[in-house]
Amino acid sequence: IWNALTDNYGNVMPVDWKSSHTRALHLPTLNLSEKGVNDNLNLDLSDDEELREQLDMHSIIVSCINDEPLFTAEQVIEEIEEMMQESPDPEDDETPTQSDRLSMLSQEIQTLKRSSTNNSYEERVKRLSVAELNELLEEIETAIKDYSEELVQQLALRDELEFEKEVKNSFISVLIEVQNKQREHKETAKKKKKLKNGSPQNGKQERGHMPGTYLTTVIPYEKKNGPPSVEDLQTLTKILHAMKEDSEKVPSLLTDYILKGEC
Repeated sequence: IWNALTDNYGNVMPVDWKSSHTRALHLPTLNLSEKGVNDNLNLDLSDDEELREQLDMHSIIVSCINDEPLFTAEQVIEEIEEMMQESPDPEDDETPTQSDRLSMLSQEIQTLKRSSTNNSYEERVKRLSVAELNELLEEIETAIKDYSEELVQQLALRDELEFEKEVKNSFISVLIEVQNKQREHKETAKKKKKLKNGSPQNGKQERGHMPGTYLTTVIPYEKKNGPPSVEDLQTLTKILHAMKEDSEKVPSLLTDYILKGEC
């Protein structure tokens, strides 16, 4: 490259870069060592594999620390028992075997917990045979499975109860709003009636949709043995919303409600 650049200067002789004074000063500055490169090539691949495995285990441990802590069997049992105490009985036809099974499993875990505090528990486990250890492991796995199923059922029941509570709150809220509007409409109608009696009548009657026509709609409802279901409350809430807005959808919603046999 240097020869190609210096050839364009006519009679100027090309400079040999390798034998130049600048090159001689440049080499000590770089401090290049071929032996160091050769020494670094003698690497043990087995050390790299061990180092890679150690780094992987370290990353796993660090990631596990940031995760949520694992719950013990005792904590799961306490959570289930608290949920069962706080939540009301869902239905009368629920079989009592679930609570009995939960109590029995709780006693087994408590017994295992008390035995684990004993100093000789570890020695007894060490003296167990392989068959006995497998049997103990199977019992523990069965207990964990039963507790997991019970926990899933209780969580599903809690979600159902929360949804039912939201539906009931919505129904009560819109019912109060409709009652307040009906009261206001009744007072307004009385005032208009007094003004109408005191003023001469022109003999003309307005036709069409009068204000408050659908607000005073009566919803038929047959009282059943138990409280209304969630589906009934949702339908009634929809009708009450239409009544509050004095909407023309009230007759069609009321017809669908009657045809479904919910009243």
